[in-house]
Amino acid sequence: MFNKSTQEKMTWFIENSRFLVTISIVIILAYPFLQSCPPAEAIKSSNSDHDPLFNYRQSPNFKNSPKCTTFPISSIATKICNPSLVHISMTLDTKFLRGSVAAIHSILQHSHCPENLFFHFISSDTINLEPHLGKIFPLLSFKIYYFNPGIVQNKISSSIRQTLEHPLNYARNYLAEVLEPCVERVIYLDSDIVLVDDISNLWKASLGLSTVGSPQYCHANFTNYFTPKFWSHKKFFRAFHGRKPCYFNTGVMVIDLIKWRKYRYTKKLERWMKIQRVHRIYELGSLPPFLLVFAGKIAPIDQRWNQHGLGGDNLSGSCRNIHAGPVSLLHWSGGGKPWLRLDSGNSCPLDELWARYDLHG
Repeated sequence: MFNKSTQEKMTWFIENSRFLVTISIVIILAYPFLQSCPPAEAIKSSNSDHDPLFNYRQSPNFKNSPKCTTFPISSIATKICNPSLVHISMTLDTKFLRGSVAAIHSILQHSHCPENLFFHFISSDTINLEPHLGKIFPLLSFKIYYFNPGIVQNKISSSIRQTLEHPLNYARNYLAEVLEPCVERVIYLDSDIVLVDDISNLWKASLGLSTVGSPQYCHANFTNYFTPKFWSHKKFFRAFHGRKPCYFNTGVMVIDLIKWRKYRYTKKLERWMKIQRVHRIYELGSLPPFLLVFAGKIAPIDQRWNQHGLGGDNLSGSCRNIHAGPVSLLHWSGGGKPWLRLDSGNSCPLDELWARYDLHG
């Protein structure tokens, strides 16, 4: 019925069809594995897994208590804009990663509703830190935003401590621009803190008509935060006219981003940074512009939410005791960081409390 040529073609087709079917079966069986393979970018970033810098234990999976509001499972994009979640922002870089991980661990451990937290991390690192953070905290809801150091590179002047000159130290000035426009309120925290209280209590702090809320310390000598040149020129010190300015630490702030954007506070901070470049009116990095713009106008929050100064002074980083009164947040601001002192064998007594939340090693 068929000629020789037609029979040869059919034989070839049958034999090759068997081969194609075999390949198809292999692909079907292997499909789940292929789905689980990370993309090339993730494979590239995972090469640093054996670096001691990224040697962390996995955190316990903290779950909501029965009294927590339960939200439908949603994408990160949806969670970012959920005003019912507690929104927390921190900087993230390889140098202070150990501090950040301990801070996150402490926040989750003491939260009654840890699944109702969303973290906004600001990073200037070229290393992709997302897979590392995801391995340490598998259930953490977060997004990492890139902060271009060039934004502030020409606005930063030298400080009494080199760390204070790092561009990422100024990222808090730009939260309203860097975070998604739908984020209306955020808690900003430094990386050298640990919480021993539920962060939702800080989130509930009333700001009233203010844009920023923070513990303030009116007993501190406010004049020390500016140079004699500042206080000798009316065009500078008149910035505090009509205000009763008190020192506050920018490592713990509750910020109304709606008001921040409305009144363009980033531009006001940048204005003082430009003046500093010319006239040298302060010495302490990113803090003084915040004092110039907000001191005397912030919503005061209980001092228990920033037991600061535990890193000692800016030069020697000597040991300090905790302040009298209740404690919700401990802050190792200053020259000494607990992870460095612990590793050197010259730790301070309070560093042992920080070590409870350390997941490194």
